[in-house]
Amino acid sequence: MKPPQNDKLQYHTPPLPSKSQQKSEAKSRTHRLAMPSPSLRLAVVGAGAAGLVAARELRREGHSPVVFERAASVGGTWLYDAAPATSDPLAAGAAHSSLYASLRTNLPREVMGFLDFPFASSAAEAGGGGDTRRFPGHDEVLRYLEEFARRFDLYGLVRFGTEVVRVRRDGGGGGGRWAVTSRKIGEKGRREEEEEVYDAIVVCNGHYTEPRVAHIPGVEAWPGKQMHSHNYRVPEPFHDQVVIIIGASASAVDISRDLAGVAKEVHIADRSAPACTCKRQPGYDNMWLHSMIDHAQEDGCVVFQDGSSIKADVIMHCTGYLYDFPFLEDDSAITVDDNCVDPLYKHVFPPEVAPHLSFIGLPWKVIPFPLFELQSKWVAGVLSGRVKLPSREEMMEDVKAFHSKMEARGWPKRYAHNFSDCQFEYDDWLAEQCGHPPIEQWRKLMYAANSENKAARPESYRDEWDDDHLVAEAAEDFKKYL
Repeated sequence: MKPPQNDKLQYHTPPLPSKSQQKSEAKSRTHRLAMPSPSLRLAVVGAGAAGLVAARELRREGHSPVVFERAASVGGTWLYDAAPATSDPLAAGAAHSSLYASLRTNLPREVMGFLDFPFASSAAEAGGGGDTRRFPGHDEVLRYLEEFARRFDLYGLVRFGTEVVRVRRDGGGGGGRWAVTSRKIGEKGRREEEEEVYDAIVVCNGHYTEPRVAHIPGVEAWPGKQMHSHNYRVPEPFHDQVVIIIGASASAVDISRDLAGVAKEVHIADRSAPACTCKRQPGYDNMWLHSMIDHAQEDGCVVFQDGSSIKADVIMHCTGYLYDFPFLEDDSAITVDDNCVDPLYKHVFPPEVAPHLSFIGLPWKVIPFPLFELQSKWVAGVLSGRVKLPSREEMMEDVKAFHSKMEARGWPKRYAHNFSDCQFEYDDWLAEQCGHPPIEQWRKLMYAANSENKAARPESYRDEWDDDHLVAEAAEDFKKYL
């Protein structure tokens, strides 16, 4: 089911209150959230793109962030792991990253970068050895994030090889301080867990690690191999095999084309396709698009909804990921149900414990880095008291109104953080809260142009485009930063 493209969810600043409302507000002021002191000791979970820009913005606001990172380097999901160690190919195992070797960005680099730190090809050229393509490979994105961390002196804030085990409220109450339990990983001798107390927690652990797996009746008795795209890296192991890919998102598209060069057959099962769908894909003699799988059989056959069947070697689930916060205790005031993190005011603050717990980077179908940056600016300003939040009651009402609108439109809960038709309204709302300029017009137009180009040239949009005038406009804009 795809979300409708009209009747957008709105992110407008509420109108100024009337005089009577101002009087009422004055009476209830004691019930509003008490703002923290201007400078706080903060724990940031994760040193990917979200964690890095959160640390920068928190420090710019005068806070003292400590960033916890399991890996030995920054980058998060952009830190490629060539050989993920897992005994279960449907599970995440020890691998955090879901990158495959051939992955290139599906957004142009001009759009992708942070607002004041351009992801420009000129930087790759100047550095030597970089990937200067407009849609570069994943290693170029990692280089960009590493350079961002160096440029803003963030490495000293990160505790590498350190896993957050538990986060709980310290002493209970409505917010306040939080106890963080962490431990070093990868050491020969097991180190004792360490507990420290922080004024607030900023969660930036990403949402491309815990696999979501499709339900297939009869698959328990099916003799083939199942895996999730999280554990896919290169096509060679699938030589001369019949592979069924479940999904129609970016990873499913990329991996199906990756495999077509070596596999005997590739069959794509798309749950949004009509039940009668069974057709060969243009430009390929060994790739077919089908409706969703109906069931799997003990004889090795997989049956689709149209009644056709394929004897397959592999079923690969390109079915997305689950929001997962295994370190949060029950007193975190949020739940995850059908991939909806709730309740969250504007997808960031749980009203009950705001602003002492916040989440950066939950929305999807977005340009991620600029959104991370604006969310981080908002969180940093709120924590210093420079930016005010509504009362707890007002935030809960906003959350309820948001879900009521979703329900009225027939959106399932799992689309709660799908921003496919409202990301720029949301970005600009955040910018207004922080006193920051709105997202540049060229960035909005370039994002739209890329979407159209991808639909028109699905095989070649990364290497052919018609928006050079926007590239030139971006380059001119970048001059003030480069």
